[in-house]
Amino acid sequence: MLQFENQKIKYIVRRVLPVLTLVAVIYSCASIGQPRGGDKDTTPPRFVGSTPVAGATNAKKNKISLVFDEFIKIEKATEKVVVSPPQIQQPEIKAAGKRIQVNLLDSLKENTTYTIDFSDAIVDNNEGNPLGNFAFTFSTGAQIDTMEVAGTLLDASNLEPIKGMLVGLHSNLNDSAFTKLPFDRVARTDSRGHFSIRGIAPGKYRIYGLMDADQNFTFNQKSEMIAFNDSLVIPTMEERVRMDTAWVDSLTYDTIIEKKYTHYLPDNLILRAFKEINNSQYLVKSERLVPQKFTLYFANKADTLPVLKGLNFDDKEAFVIEKTLRNDTIHYWVKDSVLYKQDTLALSLTYLYTDTLNQLVPRTDTLRLVSKQKLVKEEPEKKKKKKKKDDEEEVEPTKFLSVKVDAPSSMDVYGSISLIFEEPIAYFDSTAIHLRQKVDTLWKDVPFEFEHDSINIKKFNLFYDWEPTIEYEFTVDSTAFHGIYGLFTDKIKQGFKVRSEDEYASITFNITGADPLAFVELLDAQDKVVRRRRVVNGIADFYFLNPGKYSARLINDRNGNGEWDTGNFEKGLQPEEVYYYNMILEPKANWDLNNQSWDIHAVPLDKQKLDELKKQKPDEDKRKNNNSDERRRR
Repeated sequence: MLQFENQKIKYIVRRVLPVLTLVAVIYSCASIGQPRGGDKDTTPPRFVGSTPVAGATNAKKNKISLVFDEFIKIEKATEKVVVSPPQIQQPEIKAAGKRIQVNLLDSLKENTTYTIDFSDAIVDNNEGNPLGNFAFTFSTGAQIDTMEVAGTLLDASNLEPIKGMLVGLHSNLNDSAFTKLPFDRVARTDSRGHFSIRGIAPGKYRIYGLMDADQNFTFNQKSEMIAFNDSLVIPTMEERVRMDTAWVDSLTYDTIIEKKYTHYLPDNLILRAFKEINNSQYLVKSERLVPQKFTLYFANKADTLPVLKGLNFDDKEAFVIEKTLRNDTIHYWVKDSVLYKQDTLALSLTYLYTDTLNQLVPRTDTLRLVSKQKLVKEEPEKKKKKKKKDDEEEVEPTKFLSVKVDAPSSMDVYGSISLIFEEPIAYFDSTAIHLRQKVDTLWKDVPFEFEHDSINIKKFNLFYDWEPTIEYEFTVDSTAFHGIYGLFTDKIKQGFKVRSEDEYASITFNITGADPLAFVELLDAQDKVVRRRRVVNGIADFYFLNPGKYSARLINDRNGNGEWDTGNFEKGLQPEEVYYYNMILEPKANWDLNNQSWDIHAVPLDKQKLDELKKQKPDEDKRKNNNSDERRRR
């Protein structure tokens, strides 16, 4: 019986197998296409164990081994991984296979909680999925300190989040601790400026931010960006309840479960980072790029100009001096052609210099200035000149003094005309400058203001109250301006028409919470300043704006100097406060956006600046863009 059944099965197989083979061949021929892989791995690595175990107490070994459920790697370990308490000797952190080895080179402190914060540095080996917000903790004592404080660190001048800056705590409440002692606990800011300091013992602390240039965890260089909080930080915790939802499917939930958890405070600290003004004064460099001019660069502003004395020339009335408002960059134009044709100008320079005791003292340097550009020698006059018809000599073309005329053909209602020369002007004839207005078909001379620019000695400005939609003509007679090297200007003629008021928009802010001396900067979509206005009676208004996108920031100008001022740690002086209007305004032509209410304290400081204005973009956004680019390439 068994033999009969076996023969029957073999008979069925022999009959059916060719049919199945034929069907498979036909299907494979009909299904032409690229082979498809499995779904993309989006799951981050999972921590599965360690030596010592996570949360271990009375740990004595400097070497830690962490194990994960898949092959992993570490991205930018020196930037992202932070060990707290901070380590003077950089720890050795290596990834191999599914394991991470950490070797702490500093001696372990007794009765101390250690936290190794990996942030998002751990990623899987294939797709780079990050294990975000991962930290490993152990203690050399009998207990684990579990307190945490968190917040955001921003650039004080423009509320940009700062990535990669240290934020640390000191239990020593003296200000000198920041400049002499390493932090007790430390964290590093992420791409959003967020920080979270873990493993803190109960107590009172001072908190600081530090862009640690020399990696010694102390503020000992003026060039380092810093932040400090005026108030003490006292870590606390409270029990909170969150709702966890169990879902049947993507649309239907099953149950909502209340879960208790411990929340640590404070969690919303705001630190405003700044660089102190470096008041050290010294000569940075001197240069003579062209024969007729040399320049001195100083490290800081000065109230007076340096004293210059010629060693191989007579310095009396030898120069036209062009300087900045701060007197930190000074150009000396040599007036006499015989003098600037010298290969070397030797001079002594006396100026105020900051000594080792941080005191300003007179100092004299000897400078020998050689031009980097060789003077072109004049060609000797040819014995035989080319002749034209009737034996007339060929006349060389006149070389005029170069000038840039800033007078756009479509003039703004609030605009002005500028003349910018390549060299200082020796003198000019004001009667040779004309402005005419078109009335019907005739041109009429109109009075105007013409003055030397207060900052740039090579620039002159013409001001007039333009009438909208009216045509004007600006002319300058030839030889009106004479430069210090003998050249004069050619005739200038420029026509233009003033724009209509209907082409403009306006914005008015009604502001509450600002200091009496505050001012508002109107910003474009790239966070660049377009206009600046004082806040008067709670109002800042901006007229004759081109249609477009605008935002604004307000500066509490405590000293009334019209600019943002930085802070000073030694004096306990915070930088002047900056606030952003939390909206983008987009006025159209002939629109008036009046009464824009702006309470500068209504929105938390770290939420005020819109993401589209920020230059520091979150890493997750960059990762999304990279994934999109990768998909497009595929």
